[in-house]
Amino acid sequence: MKPLTLFALLFAFQPAITLAKPNIVVILADDMGYGDVGILNPQSKIPTPHLDGLARSGATFLDAHSGSAVCTPTRYGLLTGRYCWRSRLKSGVLFPPRDKPLIEDDRPTIASYLKDHGYRTAMVGKWHLGIEWARNAQGKVIFDEPFTNGPIEKGFEQWFGIAASLDMVPYVYLRDHQAVAKCTTTQKAIGFPKYVRSGPRDPNFDPGDVLDDLATEAAAFIKKATTPDKQDPAARKPYFLYMPLTGPHKPVWPHERFVGKTKLGPYGDFIYQVDYTVGVVLKAIADSGQGDNTLVIYTSDNGSFMYRRKEGQNHHLNDDTDQGYRPADHSANLHWRGTKADVWEGGHRVPFFIRWKKGGIEAGTQVPRVTCHTDIFATIAEAVGQPVPTGSAQDSFSFLPAARGKTETKPRPGVINHSASGIFAIRRGPWKLVAGNGSGGRQGPRGKPFQKPYHLYNLAEDPEEATNLVESKASIAADLEAELTRIRNAK
Repeated sequence: MKPLTLFALLFAFQPAITLAKPNIVVILADDMGYGDVGILNPQSKIPTPHLDGLARSGATFLDAHSGSAVCTPTRYGLLTGRYCWRSRLKSGVLFPPRDKPLIEDDRPTIASYLKDHGYRTAMVGKWHLGIEWARNAQGKVIFDEPFTNGPIEKGFEQWFGIAASLDMVPYVYLRDHQAVAKCTTTQKAIGFPKYVRSGPRDPNFDPGDVLDDLATEAAAFIKKATTPDKQDPAARKPYFLYMPLTGPHKPVWPHERFVGKTKLGPYGDFIYQVDYTVGVVLKAIADSGQGDNTLVIYTSDNGSFMYRRKEGQNHHLNDDTDQGYRPADHSANLHWRGTKADVWEGGHRVPFFIRWKKGGIEAGTQVPRVTCHTDIFATIAEAVGQPVPTGSAQDSFSFLPAARGKTETKPRPGVINHSASGIFAIRRGPWKLVAGNGSGGRQGPRGKPFQKPYHLYNLAEDPEEATNLVESKASIAADLEAELTRIRNAK
């Protein structure tokens, strides 16, 4: 054996190089279906070049799910690593200003966790987890006064965005603890596609501008967070940006420069604008010079609300007030059964992409692992190299090894999905058990939780959930029901 040179000896005894903590960006679309992204739907006529590029530059999770098929519970699960049905919200969503904040006071979030570990934290976009609004002596909400118990109290050092969905009051931007303008007018209700409810509004608030304004705010944050500043030590910290978008959720209100770009009506144009918005953020990351060590996750809070129309039925292309497409034109949820709110796959199977070049995620990786939004917390913790806080994020299981193409040493427990009305489903391998007798959402029959007959599907053989095997595969159904019970009862 040849003797080692002095250089080789010195090198051999050097400590392993530790990767600097990554910047982290989580972008959450609002009601984007699995089939709305071109790379997941080769037949789609809606261009999504920036999302396609993100997927090609990292890993695509082919079997990813939101914990719930509607807005609020998904956001709770993502930020806490905990299924929302463990909280006080057992069905539906929060409605401002009626409902109180949902995240418990002592509950760690991804933002508070990362802040504790030296991160600069920011949120740009839709909250929809409740705010403690100022009220007068009669209990009436005063939107112009400072509020509490919003994103800032949950670990974000700064926030710019809106209280809930873009069709919900108040129609005004919020920054940290204060509305940026006074709600001096009343918004009139509008029908689909520019669907909004009536309520207080800033007269200068334009829904068509919101995605652009969020993109500008996010890009500015990334630039500031990655620009050396001797006067601002925080600028040397890694950053976490959570960017929950407001589209393509109703109101379907693309900016005028996107109108007519897809020939697929307002919804198609709006998807195109969502993709453009993601492109602005990705460019800001690239321009920072820190793109290779920025962990980017893109997904959606649930499936699309667009129905699947049959030939001969009214549809979005001949009447933009119709909330659905013929499959020949577009399949927002691909071939998956159902829509937003349903326990069927179309309600909760979502696009899911992750990119982190320095973290060992190779371009073009495809991951078949069943994954849930609750898993993002544990994944980020592994990327940062710090444990999840004790007693927290109990429904979170890191998917980083899978994204790196590694064999997981311990399989993930069954993934639980939850409909708008509270029907449970559990997924393990190809098998999916629905613990109820209907969709639990918008597709009939709606059904009720834990009312039989239950539904059992083999998604590998029956992706459209057409053949109920609950009787012929009774032992599998019983096994899944037992696992569902165990997870639900776990503290």
